[in-house]
Amino acid sequence: MLRFLFSYIKSVDQDPRKKINILAAAVVSGSLLLLSACGTEAPKDQNEKFEGYTQEIFCSEVSSNTINLHYTLKSPEDYGITDHEVSLGSFESDPDMIKASAENMRQSLQGFSYEGLDLQNRITFDILEYQAKAAEKNADYLLYEEPLGLVSGVQTQFPVVLSEYRFYDRQDVETYLELLEMTGEYFDSLVKFEREKADAGLFMADHALDTVLEQCRAFLDMGDGNYLYSTFADRIGDVKELTEEEKSDYIQDNALAVSDYVFPAYEKLISSMEELRGSGVNEGGLVNLPDGKEYYELVVQQSTGSDRTVEEMEDLTRRQITEDLEAMEQVLGITAEEAQQAAASMAQDSAGFILSKLQEGIKEAFPEAPDTALEVKYVPEQMEEHLSPAFYMIPAIDNTEENVIYINRAHMNDDLTLFTTLAHEGYPGHLYQTIYYENTDPAPIRSVMDFGGYVEGWATYAEMGSYYLTPLSKEQAVLLQKNSSIILGLYALADMGIHYEGWSRMDTVSFFSNYGITDAETIGRIYDLIIGSPGNYLKYYIGYVEFLELKKDWAEEKGAGSSQKEFHEAVLEVGPAPFDIVEKYMWEMGK
Repeated sequence: MLRFLFSYIKSVDQDPRKKINILAAAVVSGSLLLLSACGTEAPKDQNEKFEGYTQEIFCSEVSSNTINLHYTLKSPEDYGITDHEVSLGSFESDPDMIKASAENMRQSLQGFSYEGLDLQNRITFDILEYQAKAAEKNADYLLYEEPLGLVSGVQTQFPVVLSEYRFYDRQDVETYLELLEMTGEYFDSLVKFEREKADAGLFMADHALDTVLEQCRAFLDMGDGNYLYSTFADRIGDVKELTEEEKSDYIQDNALAVSDYVFPAYEKLISSMEELRGSGVNEGGLVNLPDGKEYYELVVQQSTGSDRTVEEMEDLTRRQITEDLEAMEQVLGITAEEAQQAAASMAQDSAGFILSKLQEGIKEAFPEAPDTALEVKYVPEQMEEHLSPAFYMIPAIDNTEENVIYINRAHMNDDLTLFTTLAHEGYPGHLYQTIYYENTDPAPIRSVMDFGGYVEGWATYAEMGSYYLTPLSKEQAVLLQKNSSIILGLYALADMGIHYEGWSRMDTVSFFSNYGITDAETIGRIYDLIIGSPGNYLKYYIGYVEFLELKKDWAEEKGAGSSQKEFHEAVLEVGPAPFDIVEKYMWEMGK
């Protein structure tokens, strides 16, 4: 039984969404959170005063660079943002600036009467206070951050972000071309940041560098077939105010900009990173760096949004794995091989058909979400090896009717994988959670905060539940769902083992071999992935288990009359936040 259960490693979605992390965003934007002219009127009472303050923070943050602004707002002028500089931002690393921003925010928050705020504003207040405290703690570790991460680094994400930059009018096209010309300057600031890391003894190990360079070269090797050419032509075709001749001219301008600015920036990045080869002294986890254990604790807290210690997360993970194993043992009359065969024989449905089935299947247990449009796209074949299995592109908060999910066909091993992946990215996962929350009309600042534990935990929770919406029997679904949960739990334990306990590569091999995973090449890939993205798997797994724990608390408190739909509505209404804040307010949402 165990050998089947753990003889393969299921792909786990690793880079679905990116949002601004208030205060920490200053690393890339240089923003001091100075209040900008945002078109707000003089406040009349405590709530209006607070909402005016958060609106100013929102305007300042989204205006810090053009990518942030364009991806967040379709119509910035509706939010009072009329004058903003075209910029990609930069990778500045000034801890004093972060600390000053955090202190300014904490002092500003003290000027409000907490008791005078309504429910939604109290939630926002608590979150801003949480963010300020977290920023102060993280400020001294800015050079520990890795923008060239193996899972979602700049080298893989930058072209994707460009390819999805929407053109609403002529000005958007002009701005986009201007941004392309800034690629070299943006990458220069990235190289400068990496050199500072190297000088501090914090540069990546050579094996990680090899992967980064391979990802860069894969992008360059696309040549004339690069998707920055084709996607531009597709997007500009929808700009109605342009003549066909103008569109043709812009297509030529884009081709020149990509070849003259983007490609050289990648080539320079490759050569600059090669110069730093050998300067990475740490081949293992973060625990081996100066104060690395303390830094990992901060990474985990920020990644998961959980207030548990690493040791408590290890205990929680082991308890959940035990529960899952016990649930599997209770499934009688079916073998693991039969469950796998049943999954392999599922009908080969299209992504669109699966999403419609999911939308229909969740109606009983989840509150209704507003109708929206969705386009499913596929990762370019040349980049399949280097991009995540799937990811959801967050729409602008004033344009949530346009949504995109990318599927990496190289990772879709079977139709069950496609089904559960679309549940994670679509319904009731990322897309559903995003449009549901935006439909509650939250303060704009709430929509640009980064709480990966909530967002990825919810999507993983959705993915796990989707097994029971497939044509599989209940017993087959239990077996396969618990198996998937256990595997992700093992990844989480390995993440903590490597970065907190100091596991070596051989320690990791020994750990997985205890669960029937003995393929050295597979374990080597897992180890390298965890080394390159500390805390990544915890965002998914601990976030998922935190939702399970909240659900248990809800059922215990509400008793026999409780329903899944009420619980889901309560946590969705609170919105993305640290889990102690979600727990604090879900009871008021559930009244």
